Amino acid sequence: MTESSIVSMREAIARTYDVIRPYIRRTPVVDVDAADFGLDPMPLVLKLEFMQHTGSFKTRGAFSNLLTRAVPAAGVVAASGGNHGVAVAYAAMKVGKAARIFVPTVSSPAKMERIRSYGAELVVAGDRYHDALLASVEWAAHSGAMPVHAYDQMETLWGAGSAGLEFEAQAPGIDTLLVACGGGGLLGGIAADSLAPKRVGELMFPLAKRWVTRVALVSDEAIMAAQRALWSTLRVVAEPGGAAALAALLSGAYRPAAGERVGVLLCGANTTAVDLP
Repeated sequence: MTESSIVSMREAIARTYDVIRPYIRRTPVVDVDAADFGLDPMPLVLKLEFMQHTGSFKTRGAFSNLLTRAVPAAGVVAASGGNHGVAVAYAAMKVGKAARIFVPTVSSPAKMERIRSYGAELVVAGDRYHDALLASVEWAAHSGAMPVHAYDQMETLWGAGSAGLEFEAQAPGIDTLLVACGGGGLLGGIAADSLAPKRVGELMFPLAKRWVTRVALVSDEAIMAAQRALWSTLRVVAEPGGAAALAALLSGAYRPAAGERVGVLLCGANTTAVDLP
């Protein structure tokens, strides 16, 4: 990826942010001491993106698509493990467009209900995200509806990247930013049950190669431990995907250098698992 294309990407994110800003929340950040989580004392900044409309960063990409593209009379169609579908349904409701959302059987009942509550038509198709995606592609071809991809689409990346613009302005002294990666829409834009695609997006991969320093793998157990730590320390409820970035820090999968200032983006909280021991 050339330097000019990187600059163009930044400019596109900034332009998109200007368009979607009236429809989204500027989510807050909180400064904490890592010692509060049982780590060596160090500055830690958390961006509470789960306080976004619909409970996740996905709302940014949804509005980016619906406000910068020409939506046909047939409306929009999306495939989702949950959060993206909720976001597209919400954005479509807000701008007065029809939406059909395809989800797999593994999607949480809570997310399915939220999709319905925003007036979208919900279709359960297959057992995995890929099955729902194939069904959504078929529906788009049949109906003429506009596809809104969960991560492998430039408008989605631009919208997700606006969270990075906000974080940079709110906490300019950060040395390292930890971000969860499923399909890579958030990671690509900024550089759990929602982290389950078969592969990352083709559009974000060159961005990741250019700007992501390293990838840390965390276990399900580490993610659940991070969820418990967020609840016990800050009384914050995060879904598994929303806690994954913090899990890298708490589990030791990422070890900061002395004096390093770390930021963590807590990207989602759409979960019914609120009884955290």
